[in-house]
Amino acid sequence: MAINIAVDGPAASGKSSLAKALAQNLGYMYLGTGELYRAVGYYMVKNYPQGYTTEDIISSLKNINIKLQFNNTQNVILNGEAVSAFLDEDDISLAASQVSKIKEVRDFLLDLQRDLAKNNNIVMDGRDIGTVILPNAQVKFFLTASPEVRATRRYNQLKAANKKADYNEILANIIERDKNDTTRELAPLKKAYDAIELDNTEYDFNTNLEHMYKLFLEKDVVE
Repeated sequence: MAINIAVDGPAASGKSSLAKALAQNLGYMYLGTGELYRAVGYYMVKNYPQGYTTEDIISSLKNINIKLQFNNTQNVILNGEAVSAFLDEDDISLAASQVSKIKEVRDFLLDLQRDLAKNNNIVMDGRDIGTVILPNAQVKFFLTASPEVRATRRYNQLKAANKKADYNEILANIIERDKNDTTRELAPLKKAYDAIELDNTEYDFNTNLEHMYKLFLEKDVVE
């Protein structure tokens, strides 16, 4: 039986980097599900630059083909194009939050996520992994951090990549995305009842990673 670890939390809470490192330490597959929604958002932004409706999103799904490649990193292939390098822009992040509200989009991506978890030991991060995608995951984490810390983290990440960054705009986008993610009717962002909550405001990567690894071992799920 495959071992599944669910890592949930809001945008820029550190969940992706920690989940990826935890997977590497354990020798497990890593899947950042947010990139799947970002890929759908990317398609909409590029194909509907003047804006789009819910109906546009649903009708576009038949034209969207998403595949994942796993080498040393996770690579998202959208309609034959490697798009991972383009998925970190703030407009794509907001688009991802918008498309993720739609049941048809979530259904469209559900089987891909569950099939990977069924057949592989995996660390999967997102917004609803422990509550909806993998409710039976053996270990669940929920990471939190203040919006200001998350905005600073995101700002520094973009500057390090030589990308345009405005702190106030990033903070506003994070607050808006938090509102969208926590208040949507379908699979809202929330802590699973059996998840371990970790406040990541005082961000020390190595300490948090060691803590997560220790908590995983304490669950004693490895045969």
